[in-house]
Amino acid sequence: MKNTTVNMTEGSPVKLLINFSIPMLIGNIFQQLYNLADSIIVGQFLGSDALAAIGTTGSISFFFFALCNGIGSGGGIITSQYFGQGDSQKVRNCMVNTGYIMFIFPLIVGTIAFFIAEPFLILLGTPENIMEDSVTYLKITCIGLLFVSIYNYISSMLRALGDSKTPLYFLVFSCILNVILDIICVYSFGWGVAGAGIATIFSQLVSGALCMIFALKKNPYFKFLHPDFNLNHIIILRTIKLGVPLSLQFSLIAISCMALQRVVNSYGAVAVAAFTATNRIEQIIHQPYQTLSAALATYCGQNYGAMKKDRMILGYRKSMLLMATFTAIMVPLIFIFGSQITSIFVNDPEVIEMGTRGLRIGSIFYIFLGMIYIVRGILNGVGDAFFALFNGIVEVIGRFSVPFILTAIPAIGLWGIWWSVGIVWFMSGFTAWLRYLFIKKKVLDFQPVKRSKPESPLPESPQE
Repeated sequence: MKNTTVNMTEGSPVKLLINFSIPMLIGNIFQQLYNLADSIIVGQFLGSDALAAIGTTGSISFFFFALCNGIGSGGGIITSQYFGQGDSQKVRNCMVNTGYIMFIFPLIVGTIAFFIAEPFLILLGTPENIMEDSVTYLKITCIGLLFVSIYNYISSMLRALGDSKTPLYFLVFSCILNVILDIICVYSFGWGVAGAGIATIFSQLVSGALCMIFALKKNPYFKFLHPDFNLNHIIILRTIKLGVPLSLQFSLIAISCMALQRVVNSYGAVAVAAFTATNRIEQIIHQPYQTLSAALATYCGQNYGAMKKDRMILGYRKSMLLMATFTAIMVPLIFIFGSQITSIFVNDPEVIEMGTRGLRIGSIFYIFLGMIYIVRGILNGVGDAFFALFNGIVEVIGRFSVPFILTAIPAIGLWGIWWSVGIVWFMSGFTAWLRYLFIKKKVLDFQPVKRSKPESPLPESPQE
């Protein structure tokens, strides 16, 4: 069978980054389309209350998933560093030890989440008429947390080895299977909201298991030897040290988004609809930045392990150029076709007008949004745990303060919602850039070396 690993320490950075990003971009867009289809099935077959019940659990589910996924991401970054170092035994040992964590940690988080599901929903003010369905769906989701983690673990390991195509195949398979099972469980079996939850976790279990089987047969690094199963406390501690800040970063961002939504809700239904429309559009715009960031993290992780400073800096510069090019295309498109794009999601003229103006305000700051993702990619690649947590804190501070300040100014008022989004992007992007300058001077200041054997240990992760 063809080897699916990709060595990113050699060859054109632009070609490597683009080839790595495209499968993930397709997968992310497909995921967005799946979410839309999933919502339509539940809404059409079960009604608006059922759709609302599932919707109320979204931010909570994301919070729990983020706690687990960050650990997997940390293990993936360390694996990519060993891969770049050329140490096959440590790559396999790191994969196994990350697997131990990704089995135990989701069990703990999922169990706790199962028992606090109802109190959590009460705390967030979930309406009484949808409380029972919301609790049912959230508890089923908590049970399936381990299955989600299995798929994400395999995906992280494959991407660390330069393979972004295999996770795409099984993501597409999972999405299609989920839609089919939704129809069967919700409509044919009449299991209601519980059926939607069961369909989701079963499709994730099947796709994760098949992805594991495929990797074991296809990828030589998944052909584990007996010594690979040894507990390695150094790897486990490094994975936790890097993964926990990543988890907290994602969780803090989720919490900060809740704070902003509360401000939006205070302006009534039209503002909520307009903000929802612009938010959906910007989720799509995020995807190229996000996938390029993930590609850069693997690229920098491998080159960090190989101690190729010049290639890391070159990759950063080329990624910035790609990001700036995409931004230069998107901003004029938003200003010219903003109303047409917004009208895809809503029909109300007032909402379209408000959403179009909000979209144009946000587009001014896209360059800083892109900067966040690019810098996040290179800093995650070198294992900068400090930045992940700090970046999340900056966003929380921004979203808890800037919207309240701007909307309180009469001359700005409602539009402070969209200006605040852009300003928070600027805050995060600027602080990320400053952190990169620090890392470039302190951590990347080693000479590139050519090695035939992985005798040297990895360079230390960034510390303050």
